[in-house]
Amino acid sequence: MAETSGAETSGAASAGGREDGESGKVVLAAIAANLAITVTKFVAALITGSASMLSEAVHSLVDTGNEALMLVGLKRSKKPPDERHPFGYARELYFWTFVVALVIFAGGAVVSIYEGVEKILHPQPVESAWINFVVLGVAFVMEAISWVVALRAFNADRGEAGVFETVHASKDPTVFIVLFEDSAALVGLVVAAACLSADLLLDQPVYDGVGSILIGLVLAATAAFLAYETKSLLIGEAARPDLVHGVRALVREEEAVDHVNEVLTIHLGPKVVIVNLSLDVRDEVSAGEVERTLARIERRVKERFPEIRRVFTEVRAAGDRPNLADG
Repeated sequence: MAETSGAETSGAASAGGREDGESGKVVLAAIAANLAITVTKFVAALITGSASMLSEAVHSLVDTGNEALMLVGLKRSKKPPDERHPFGYARELYFWTFVVALVIFAGGAVVSIYEGVEKILHPQPVESAWINFVVLGVAFVMEAISWVVALRAFNADRGEAGVFETVHASKDPTVFIVLFEDSAALVGLVVAAACLSADLLLDQPVYDGVGSILIGLVLAATAAFLAYETKSLLIGEAARPDLVHGVRALVREEEAVDHVNEVLTIHLGPKVVIVNLSLDVRDEVSAGEVERTLARIERRVKERFPEIRRVFTEVRAAGDRPNLADG
């Protein structure tokens, strides 16, 4: 197998930088919103004794920690390759986002459900309920602002595809994790407000505990979905179909190439793709022409798709090829 890769192109670096910058803006916007919300919610929970508000405070605290973890992943994923990790550290981003999904479940869902059960078993009236509603209103506005920032970044690459289809195809988990975290936060705020209202109108403190449990279930569902999506990225996903078909088409245009056997791809990061080509060259082509062809293929592939960082090529003589149809 011949490796036909060199230094990363400036186009790849600039595209990756723009992508990282957009992801970083989304995460920083979410951290700024959640830090302010977390402190406010904890103060309100201590004053009023509301389990729903305490669950919301824990939820915001977990979200803030998660977004900090994603910043760690973004920073570590930019580390240059070394002898131990010759392909770099881009996949660290996927590891830390998977940790985020686990933290949402363990740190958010479990705590919220526990608090809700405790409040149902030992109900206590909520004091100064108006404080909770003021805090919930302010939190809703701030979460909505963060949600809009995440949604715009998410829609930038969505096109006509559906939301879940886009999430499944996305290779950048930072944007869709923030979007789903903020969506879960908005749902949680509505649930908390509804259950606190039921508590006041019906004079049944048990509804405060029910609200906490419902918030925990929302977090559990969010964590399960994000864990599923990030697990797939961590294991390794192929590049999008148009990239694979585009690479195959470019290679077929080379006169020295008789047949393209395989185009195997894998994402090491949102904008870091490794390509492995298997192709047959015509028997009459000289070794020198083969080298020039491979260099030309590498250059054209990287120019067309800047996210491709390495190209590895397995070359065989046309006469050695099995009798297979050209895919």
